[in-house]
Amino acid sequence: MREIVLDTETTGLDPYQGHRMVEIGCIELVNRIPSGNVFHRYFNPERSMPPEALAVHGLSDEFLKDKLFFAEAVDELIAFIGDAPLVAHNAAFDLGFLNAELERVGRPLIARERLVDTLLIARRKHPGGSNRLDDLCVRYAIDNSRRTKHGALLDAELLAEVYVELIGARQAQLILAQASMAGRVAGEPIIVRERVVPLIRAVTAQERAAHRAFIATLGDNAIWRDYVSLD
Repeated sequence: MREIVLDTETTGLDPYQGHRMVEIGCIELVNRIPSGNVFHRYFNPERSMPPEALAVHGLSDEFLKDKLFFAEAVDELIAFIGDAPLVAHNAAFDLGFLNAELERVGRPLIARERLVDTLLIARRKHPGGSNRLDDLCVRYAIDNSRRTKHGALLDAELLAEVYVELIGARQAQLILAQASMAGRVAGEPIIVRERVVPLIRAVTAQERAAHRAFIATLGDNAIWRDYVSLD
């Protein structure tokens, strides 16, 4: 399964009030593991940077003046994203700016149904707690010491780690890794296989019925009654 974790930096909060996207960072996950493929671009927003936005990400007019216009990188971005689900923190914000840029250059918009919003997942999993990206990094012991300012690629990298923790995939990966390492010869490549056809139940309905009938003969204090209902 392929997913794209993304983050954006902008000149402000509302793409329909003249604000533009100035940076996008995308991390490819394959089966919830970073593949090493990334997409990262800065964009010339064709407008000045407000001081309050500059204080957040530090991307100045001088730095951005020679960067690509969004229209020059849109084909590469669309190809990288493909049809994968898009994982973002407060995803509606990032999608709003991304779709505004796509609309500006006459490209199809991205459907909201493709979004996986880690902020909503975090709020369900940790109600009442702070679910900012920095706070989630602290909660899951993810090193965010490099995050002195917001940056789309770094934030996407951190979010990819947070996302795996939020959905419980980290523990599943550890269990699979431990299982695959058992009895492995040093230097031997790891081959992960998936069962194409599920196993058929080993116990038939008749065998289960016979087992329950046998347990019924053991008396009311039989320990099996703690695990099998005879009703």
